[in-house]
Amino acid sequence: MAMIPKTRLKRPLALVAAASATAIAALLLGGCSVEWMNLQPARELAEQAKPPGEVYAGWRVYQDKCAQCHGAEPLGTSRAPNLVIRLRDIGPQRFASLVLTRYDFSLPGMPPRSDAPIPDALIDEVVARKAGDIAMPAWQGEPRVNAHIMDLYAYLSARAQGTQGPGRPAP
Repeated sequence: MAMIPKTRLKRPLALVAAASATAIAALLLGGCSVEWMNLQPARELAEQAKPPGEVYAGWRVYQDKCAQCHGAEPLGTSRAPNLVIRLRDIGPQRFASLVLTRYDFSLPGMPPRSDAPIPDALIDEVVARKAGDIAMPAWQGEPRVNAHIMDLYAYLSARAQGTQGPGRPAP
């Protein structure tokens, strides 16, 4: 039987080993680059972290229904508070509850935020600014606010968190 010189055996084994190591490294690094390049999980997490609703639609509702009291920017006026500060610690459920159902009257002989029923005639006087002071109307019966309450929250929350600056947001 013929003997193969040892130097001839070492060369193919070294080439096979080098090729195998290269292939394994390529597979490992290739797998990493696929994971690194897959931005979908990051996008999904960012989307879940966003408040519900659409910022631009909320800005439009704000301009139509809220700006006359709170100002063109939600920074407050002499008639209404700064919503940028107020919304830093309010979640979507509390916000919807405050906007849709809260009446906070300051009426003679009646403590603020009283749970006592308020006569319709007295409400009419307050609305006409003949008696008392209305701090925040309930918007439950207003179809546009009702339909876009989470959009309004998205806009005001984005302003409060600093992810939306002053002015008109991009549609």
